[in-house]
Amino acid sequence: MDVGSSSRMMAGELSGAGGSVTYAWIPRAENPAADALANSAMDGESVSWTSDLAGSDKVIDPEVVTSPDIGPYPDLREPTRILLVRHGVTDYTVAGKLDGRGGADPSLNREGLRQARAAATGVRAFIGDTSAAVITSSLRRAIETGAAVAAELGVPAQIDADWDEQNFGDWDDKRMSDLATRHPQELLRFRNDPKYARPGGEAHADLEVRVLAAFERARAAGGAIVVASHRKPIITVLAHVLGIPHERIWRLATDPASLTAVEVWADGGASVAFVNRTSHLI
Repeated sequence: MDVGSSSRMMAGELSGAGGSVTYAWIPRAENPAADALANSAMDGESVSWTSDLAGSDKVIDPEVVTSPDIGPYPDLREPTRILLVRHGVTDYTVAGKLDGRGGADPSLNREGLRQARAAATGVRAFIGDTSAAVITSSLRRAIETGAAVAAELGVPAQIDADWDEQNFGDWDDKRMSDLATRHPQELLRFRNDPKYARPGGEAHADLEVRVLAAFERARAAGGAIVVASHRKPIITVLAHVLGIPHERIWRLATDPASLTAVEVWADGGASVAFVNRTSHLI
């Protein structure tokens, strides 16, 4: 059982016994003991911890620990598990070209097809025999990647165009290296201003609206959902779940044919199980 599930179970037991449970986010800098504990665990060391509050004169201010956005009783039902799969490579990917929903819409190349099959194997290894629905964007490379996953799972794939890559307008088919050299200020604005759109293109804010609508439909469906999509939609979901501001979303890595897993509960609780898993490609 993972930490998130065990914590929810503990909270449920406390609530069932007549107690109350509230939540708060504590900045890492203000919690060095927990930070050290986490570092030790990630280094492979055995760790144990008990609170030093018992018997002390420390007082917890309820105004500090109570969050109005989270109910007192956590949702202990099974979450919707959404596995986000980035498509395999195309010739455009290899060339470092932008290719949005208004672009050339290339197919996977030979390496991309191999990656799609490997991703399908990785999906199967992660979900096991659990039944799952498969959704793809309407772009060819995602459809082909999703088809490999659907074949592995023995289910049909469904197309939802709201999972499409951003429309880059007049920058579609352009190399990122050329844009950085010839249009550095425009590229900087494109990265930092969510309302900026290229002529004939789409702003990140518009992309966000449709992607999060698709994400909510997937969450509401319940069960296990596999989505074959693109870099911008995947990092948009992660930014939404983790509360990452727009200017930092570019720090999230989502390699071609990588897997990213998100769990979402009906009460709004969410957990990111892993990001950019690529071990299946080795």
